[in-house]
Amino acid sequence: MSTVANAPRGWLRNPWRRPVFLATFTWGYMAWSILPVIIAIIFSFNAGRSRSTWQGFSLRWWWQDPNDSLFHDPAFRGAIPQSFKLSILTVLIAVPLGTLFAIALDRWHGRPASTSNFGMLFTFVLPEIVIGVSMYLVITFLLKSFVQLGTTAQIIGLVTYQISYPVIIVRARLLSIPMSYEEAGMDLGASPTQAVRRVLLPLLYPAIFASVALVFADSIDDFVTVRYLCASQSCQTLSVIIYGSARASPTPATNAAATLMLISTLTAIGVAVVIYRALTRGQRTKGESAAREFVSIEV
Repeated sequence: MSTVANAPRGWLRNPWRRPVFLATFTWGYMAWSILPVIIAIIFSFNAGRSRSTWQGFSLRWWWQDPNDSLFHDPAFRGAIPQSFKLSILTVLIAVPLGTLFAIALDRWHGRPASTSNFGMLFTFVLPEIVIGVSMYLVITFLLKSFVQLGTTAQIIGLVTYQISYPVIIVRARLLSIPMSYEEAGMDLGASPTQAVRRVLLPLLYPAIFASVALVFADSIDDFVTVRYLCASQSCQTLSVIIYGSARASPTPATNAAATLMLISTLTAIGVAVVIYRALTRGQRTKGESAAREFVSIEV
């Protein structure tokens, strides 16, 4: 009897048992997170106006409806290019600046470097609503003669908030790259600038492309900063339109807009993963080739 009673206790104390509870919790969390998204995607193809009752498969809310579909509704049709424009411009500005900032922080030491690093991390942990309100007040009262609310203000706000992501990712990559690579390049006749451009940056490409995917994914669905710095209907993005539609009487076109944002984000992340693996595989192959040539020369 005691052996039977001690069996469950012994199973729980066994560190090599199958992680049943952990697996159950993981799958439950994934189901809780993903199922609502899947339901929203499914109802974007609903034939009727209901967002809770399935009435047949249709592309009505994507483009077949001449007035209320995603690609025919004036609000959605104007928000789609605005969302992609802000995301792409934010990537083109924030990722290069963040990469240079990361290299500077890695090479620059002392109290000014620590202060700059703290300022960068401060924007990373600061709530976005604080940044959105602060940027609104600065542009409205201090920079109103130079910058107006709209696309330019939105890009400034997004870059301010997003620049910390490439800094953190690139700095993590820099920790695994010793300065001896650049010194070897300069020993072979390269200038410091050429050593950074032709030696260091190729080694940073995986981190740079990872930063591109993260910044794009976070910018395209940004709501707080974009909404605070928007002045008219022309600068509203899909996230703002979806929020406004959800508070009214939304149609499945709202689900289609959310699905489009999800597809864009997954596509950007997928492309970045493919490029990252190709670059890391190429660097590993070059390293192995160089090692084999070195061994053959030594022999």
